[in-house]
Amino acid sequence: MAEEVILLDFWPSLFGMRARIALREKGVEFDMREEDLKNKSPLLLKMNPVHKKIPVLIHNGKPICESLIMVQYIDETWGPESPLLPSDPHERARAKFWADYVDKKTYPALVTILLSMGEAKEAAKKEYIECLKVWEGEIGDKAYFGGERFGYTDVSLIPFYSWFDTLETLVNFSIREECPKLVAWAKRCLQRESVAKSLPDQYKLNDFILEFRKKLQPQ
Repeated sequence: MAEEVILLDFWPSLFGMRARIALREKGVEFDMREEDLKNKSPLLLKMNPVHKKIPVLIHNGKPICESLIMVQYIDETWGPESPLLPSDPHERARAKFWADYVDKKTYPALVTILLSMGEAKEAAKKEYIECLKVWEGEIGDKAYFGGERFGYTDVSLIPFYSWFDTLETLVNFSIREECPKLVAWAKRCLQRESVAKSLPDQYKLNDFILEFRKKLQPQ
């Protein structure tokens, strides 16, 4: 019997992009179902009753929630000959640490920029730039964060590159000038079909983010 793989997602979702990239890295055929987050489907509410949010991976009727858990599940379930997580325990722990850094430091800084105005925005800008500088130092002269192989940390962070252009405008900071090694890493990732197919059109995303931010501003 053929496997059924469904991804409940929303096209601009940074976390959904992770799952898309991991699935495509493994060559897994999947049915991506776009969710209306203002009118969530009964399937989404059934498959993620705790958080009621996307993305949700459904493998043969069984749900897997939370994007980093999803990527690890995909890695362990399909294509063990091309792992995303290293086999060495220390390197594996290190990859998970940096993926956690994305969610606990980089993502909150990005969200704060989108939601902030005035002095709060300046503080958010400073925190965001500090995060980028940390990533610039960590990638150094390596091809990918794990070395020569595209892996778990890369999958965790590369979706955020799709927001770079918009954030450069919002914070008046040139990521390309200040973090050239990070940008070079992102361009290497984009040469992979799994990444290129999973990140949305830059102009469409830019319009979406700016429109979303406009709705948040006080009238």
